[in-house]
Amino acid sequence: MTDGQSPMSAAQQSPATVAELTTPALVIDKPTFDANCAAMDAVLPGLKLRPHVKAFKSTDLARQLADAGHTAFCAATVRELEGMAAAGLDHDLLLANQTLDAPRLAALSAQADVTIAIDSDETLQAAIDGGVKKVLIDVEVGMPRCGCSPEEAPRLAEKARAAGIDVRGVMGYEGHLMMVMDRESKARKVERAMAILLEAHEKVGGDVVSGGGTGTFDINTWVTEIQAGSYVVSDTHYDQLDSPFKQAMSVVATVISVNSKGWAVVDAGLKAFGLDHGEPTWPDGTLMFCSDEHSTLAQRADDLKLSVGDRVMLRPAHVDPTVARHEQFWVTDGDTIVDRWAIDLRHW
Repeated sequence: MTDGQSPMSAAQQSPATVAELTTPALVIDKPTFDANCAAMDAVLPGLKLRPHVKAFKSTDLARQLADAGHTAFCAATVRELEGMAAAGLDHDLLLANQTLDAPRLAALSAQADVTIAIDSDETLQAAIDGGVKKVLIDVEVGMPRCGCSPEEAPRLAEKARAAGIDVRGVMGYEGHLMMVMDRESKARKVERAMAILLEAHEKVGGDVVSGGGTGTFDINTWVTEIQAGSYVVSDTHYDQLDSPFKQAMSVVATVISVNSKGWAVVDAGLKAFGLDHGEPTWPDGTLMFCSDEHSTLAQRADDLKLSVGDRVMLRPAHVDPTVARHEQFWVTDGDTIVDRWAIDLRHW
């Protein structure tokens, strides 16, 4: 049993169809997933893409990407890297985030090829104390989150090298530009953000300039590798962009109540979705609101009549926090279950 999962009956472990799933259940449409992967591979084959496992939190899914040639991964938490290393997906792992957890870094560095992002003396010291051999200098490029100034980057790089650490290069995340809708405007803004990163790289050195994401995968041509993860299943937030990636992930829910006034209630609510990018959508009508264990749906008057026991597909607005609420992906082709991918990289 995967860490953090509850026991399941034999019937729950091996459903043959969507109708047999215990709901709420997270499903991936395999043909759409395959099409998303092919679209990304056509632009960023092999090591030009460093898939970000924070989006899908599954070593089973990561192995699909590794088999397609994407053998270097990045992650947001030490837990995600620990799981990747335990699964043997440890060729080139980047913690694209800051951490002060030196003891766990030490254990991880002993079993995997690990690089971590640093942006301060304190995060560098944690890397030194943890026996980390490789770092990237994280540079702030316009998003008010982690990252040092380009002026501070060379000092940190020099200090890291003096401690015997390999400074592989720099990284910078233009996350604030992912959802700029106009491509020409986005390209100009990404170029300005990457000019900051390249200024730092010129002073820091190293072979790696890492950045980008699903929203800038084909626009950010200044980095040596793109850190994208959401593209594999997409969500309604990214669906707003003009991109080749389609939504492959849905939450299956069961209708548990139908009201004569015209609404129906399903058994997937706040605890089944990440709502930071908005509520999920229901393609066949309107989602009125979510509560803890329920979502209330307004049916279209004439073209659909839900009954208790019916299954509906709700589309999440944000991949990452939705995935973190579930124990597995049920992989489907039509109504047939073709695989089960454990979501084994959850938690911290």
